Amino acid sequence: MKRTTTLLTFAGAAVAAPAMAADLNVTVEIPRLSVAEYHKPYVAIWIENPDASAAGSLAIWYDAGSREDKGVKWLKDLRQWWRKAGRDMTFPADGISGATRAPGPQKLVFRGAKGALKDLKPGQYTLVVEAAREVGGHESVRAPFTWGAGGGGKSVTVKGQAELGAVTVSVK
Repeated sequence: MKRTTTLLTFAGAAVAAPAMAADLNVTVEIPRLSVAEYHKPYVAIWIENPDASAAGSLAIWYDAGSREDKGVKWLKDLRQWWRKAGRDMTFPADGISGATRAPGPQKLVFRGAKGALKDLKPGQYTLVVEAAREVGGHESVRAPFTWGAGGGGKSVTVKGQAELGAVTVSVK
């Protein structure tokens, strides 16, 4: 009888684990701009707590493959992210650093059991996407979302004015 209890407890734990994990689905549109000199933007994607402090960085797109890692020095142009989270990081940052992206929609899935989402408590947060482009502009957008109870299935879309197109966030 004791063996049966152990097996039932183990089975219950295995069933409960996936229900607690959620994914944050994000789509970031990089608009195609008609300008004389186009450079792909550097982009930071992070989560802010209700008090506007950084809860964690999700992705940093920059010129990571440049000679002598010179791309890192331009990360300061992502001013909001840099002040809140970037200046304390070492680059390349494992699991979040990546190359700049071409124009078009960029679909991302952040797994709840990993990275910045791993220790995120249920509650209200803001997804922030900030873009800066050489010989271009700077822009950030904010999309509120609910993590945990009551947050699943709803999506929020915000739209930038120039450097960012539509940004959609949903919890699944």
